Amino acid sequence: MGTALAADGTRVAYQLDGEGPPLVLLAGQANSHHWWDPVRADFGGYRTITLDWRGTGDSDRPDVVYSTEGFADDVIAVLDDAGIESADVYGTSMGGRVAQWLAARYPQRVRRLVLGCTSPGKKHGHERSHEIRRALAQADQAGRDRILLDLMYTPAWLANNPGPYYVLGDRTMPTYARGRHLVASNNHDAWDELPNIKAPTLILHGADDLFSPAANADLLATRIPDARAHVLPNARHAYFHEYRTIASQLVRDFLNPTP
Repeated sequence: MGTALAADGTRVAYQLDGEGPPLVLLAGQANSHHWWDPVRADFGGYRTITLDWRGTGDSDRPDVVYSTEGFADDVIAVLDDAGIESADVYGTSMGGRVAQWLAARYPQRVRRLVLGCTSPGKKHGHERSHEIRRALAQADQAGRDRILLDLMYTPAWLANNPGPYYVLGDRTMPTYARGRHLVASNNHDAWDELPNIKAPTLILHGADDLFSPAANADLLATRIPDARAHVLPNARHAYFHEYRTIASQLVRDFLNPTP
């Protein structure tokens, strides 16, 4: 465990585990580092670094404007505090949006980049439907959870995996912080910065992802130099959990290519 101090004085909690080359794992919107609990062990041989986004977990929860660019600056504060000059970065969902800024604006800090189930955002990205947005905006928490789980996992997987689930958001977040996360993710727009990414890039996506449509994978791959996309058949948004055997191996193979 560690605590980094962001530029605005916000304390950002982070977690280190294992030994080896550093690998930063970035979670989705309104989630803490527990997003990675089911698959963190897949990256044995790495020193994995996770963090609690501001507003979540053990990090401070300032009621100020949040942005994906600002979250990227928080990640840099964590790397500085941990004494890590450069690392591989694997970001999923909103974490993938943050990872885009990291690689574009801090190229010397990112060795290889993996973007999972994410989007360039705003007018260029393919966003979820209005029907899904309305369903997720309902007041009933149980109803929202049911919709979200259906977007994350196939019915067959849910039937055989009764939980706990790690992608439903940090329940300890205050309402204002959850809203700040939503606005930050919705306002993400890295389109103009994507061609500046220097790191070799792998893009992963579930073919049946309706939360962040799979068309974003090819869109990112054509916009980022030296990028390639791999779309997993039948997978939904949380491909990294349900299809972890395939997905984690794809990431490991990419981070350590055979000569």
